[in-house]
Amino acid sequence: MSSFLSRRRVLAGGAGAALGMSVLGATATTASAAPSLRSSREETRTLDELYRAALADGGKLVIYAGGDTPTQQDATKAAFRKRFPEIDLTLIVDYSKYHDVRVDNQFATDTLVPDVVQLQTLQDFTRWKEQGRLLPYKPAGFSKVYDKFKDPQGAWVAIAAIAFSFLYEVDAVGADAPKSPLELIDPKWKGKIASSYPHDDDAALYLYTLYAQRYGWEWVAALAGQDVRFARGSNSPGDAVRAGQKAIGVASSGTLVSTSPVKWVVPDGDPFMAWGQRAAILKQAKNPTAAKLYLNWQLSAAQQQASFNGWSVRTDITLPAGLKPIWEYPNANIDGFPRFMADRAAVERWKQTFALYFGEVKGDPSPGWLGLHPGA
Repeated sequence: MSSFLSRRRVLAGGAGAALGMSVLGATATTASAAPSLRSSREETRTLDELYRAALADGGKLVIYAGGDTPTQQDATKAAFRKRFPEIDLTLIVDYSKYHDVRVDNQFATDTLVPDVVQLQTLQDFTRWKEQGRLLPYKPAGFSKVYDKFKDPQGAWVAIAAIAFSFLYEVDAVGADAPKSPLELIDPKWKGKIASSYPHDDDAALYLYTLYAQRYGWEWVAALAGQDVRFARGSNSPGDAVRAGQKAIGVASSGTLVSTSPVKWVVPDGDPFMAWGQRAAILKQAKNPTAAKLYLNWQLSAAQQQASFNGWSVRTDITLPAGLKPIWEYPNANIDGFPRFMADRAAVERWKQTFALYFGEVKGDPSPGWLGLHPGA
């Protein structure tokens, strides 16, 4: 038997990870007095027709996008500007947990900046819909979007499928490559693991809750003894691995399309997590036509086919060889993440518990400090 915890022992201990179990079964409540949204018909104008209409309306567009570094959306900006060169696009990247409260404060002070929000904080879209803050709109291709990746009335729609798991540098791990998160507590990986803080990013947090529930708190304690390098930003584990600083990265996005020099792992039967990154047009948007152009472009077959990780939110896109639609991976937990995000009290309990094991979050936010009105 290996010197680290056996799978049988850890799985048996998983019953001790009941903290927050109600999170995965929680559902968002709908305010009885919430304003109703009328269903809109799917867009019939072409991208070129929308482009001309957006230019006639002023040709500007401001987007608040969830992310980890100021340059994370540079490829998106470049592609959009190449296709629509006369649109004055401003795309601001920050942690979703800062963008959402920033938008709330702008609502409260009547200083709204963005036209479009695309964020990981899924619960905000439910809340903003109930508050009547979102413009109901169905871009072309809306009917082809996977049902759980869109609001039936068009208040929001997912524009990208994102997944978190662990990854490793192929040469650094050699023939001993870990096949599941369980193996990360093997002493041979001590000092060789990087991770984003689970109590700083809700997607990383959800992934760690899945690990705790599957393997038990004994596994969490063992991982805490592995001298893991924690950092802010879900980009940090992959950056550390690609730079040769660590062999393994935990709680980072990736793709199954490429396996060298870094392999991102979808474990066989063990948990990972995925979600649809939601986007919406704010009802008070100053540039609604350009916002509609952006959503139509993002959902277009060409853009969905060019997804960085190979997955699409649409059901009619041919995926790269070897990939299934993300919703066909039962261990991706795509239904669990929205429920998890909706129960904010349980989320806070999970955060503080992981802080007990891994220490408080340290360091400046990786996108920088952007203030109240970036992009204004």
